[in-house]
Amino acid sequence: MKPAPFDYYAPASVDEALDILSEKGYDIKVLAGGQSLVPSMNFRLAQPPALLDLNNIPDLAYIKPAPDGGVVIGAMTRDSDVEHNPMVAERFPVILQAMPFIAHPQIRNRGTFGGAIAHADPAGHLPAVTLALNARYHIRSKNGDRWVGCDEFFLGPFTTAMEPDELLVEVEIPALPARTGTSYHQMARQAGAQALVGVAAVVTLDPGERVAAARIALLSVGETPVLAGRAAASLAGKLLTPETIEAAAEAAATVDTDPGGDIHCSPEYRRHLIRVLVAKSLEEAGERARGKRG
Repeated sequence: MKPAPFDYYAPASVDEALDILSEKGYDIKVLAGGQSLVPSMNFRLAQPPALLDLNNIPDLAYIKPAPDGGVVIGAMTRDSDVEHNPMVAERFPVILQAMPFIAHPQIRNRGTFGGAIAHADPAGHLPAVTLALNARYHIRSKNGDRWVGCDEFFLGPFTTAMEPDELLVEVEIPALPARTGTSYHQMARQAGAQALVGVAAVVTLDPGERVAAARIALLSVGETPVLAGRAAASLAGKLLTPETIEAAAEAAATVDTDPGGDIHCSPEYRRHLIRVLVAKSLEEAGERARGKRG
């Protein structure tokens, strides 16, 4: 099928894009990589009256160090550029661990880091990974700019805290503390397919190897990426043992989430996957925090 008719705008600067967004509001849709939007339009699941194409704005594509030792990633940075960036690999290996699960290389060559965040697919890998990493998102409009933390950004399926005249311009990921390990695991029916469940874990240990902090984010288990707060809280001040990991995984599967079923997976099987993947991710993150795995 072909998309319904639409007006097309291709600004050459962020300011020009913001002017158009201010004028059009709800009547325009932002086009970044187009790997989700264009198929939806071709099937006429989405019929925006107009498109705002960001691909002619080079100022939105970059990866640079943040002052605190983290990284700042421009919204139009291609997924493949993030995947192969040495600084991202060194500072946030969990991003590189998740990247190969985003469809296929051809998709990652066009898909954008910020586009995946703004799309807010509850089954998306990058929203969950940046939630686990406690990222914040830089949003601009013609009237100014603001930062929104990941805990407040995702409001529902494909819905964020951005207003119609606002544009996501960059993602800032703060530096990880010393003795921090990360891990990402997911389960899908085939390579490149949508994950049935995915888990990103970030664990910081104190000098006695007890958990000083933890963040566990899950995808494909709710209407947004889900932060498993009770599971993480159950680990506070404890050693990462098989028993404490099992208890955290159980809390993630039964308290923090209430997964639904679909044609691919029953609720019971999703709970099983949550238990298995949370436990696997916490074990691996703990080993990396202790320096026992790369």
